Amino acid sequence: MKITTGIDIIEVERIKKAINEMGNNFLNRIYTENEIEYSSKSEIMKYQHLAARFAAKEAVFKAVSGYIDGRSDALWKDIELINIEGGKPEINVEKLVKNINKTANVKLKDIDVSISHIKEYAVASVVAVFEEIDF
Repeated sequence: MKITTGIDIIEVERIKKAINEMGNNFLNRIYTENEIEYSSKSEIMKYQHLAARFAAKEAVFKAVSGYIDGRSDALWKDIELINIEGGKPEINVEKLVKNINKTANVKLKDIDVSISHIKEYAVASVVAVFEEIDF
């Protein structure tokens, strides 16, 4: 078993600026429809929610970077942060798993995420558990 971690922090203003400058091009490149919909439910917290999701995606990249082949634009949307009952964030790994390098001899067994945000910053921490597989 191999345990990896990733962490990221971002200024909410950076996400707001990117959206104001690039609009839907930025949103649709980085976020899934579900993430955009969830974040847009609260106009007051919209940018904090989007920044937290951005930080979560970056933290996931850091945790799995040893087992994927680079970072493509498509990979941004393959990492989806969802909220399960009670509001706890969770990473939808269905799309992410297909990006794990098959020659790495590992299987993503579990991934856990924690996010937090305030007016100015969003932060995310990820722990990934990989199981070594034998051929």
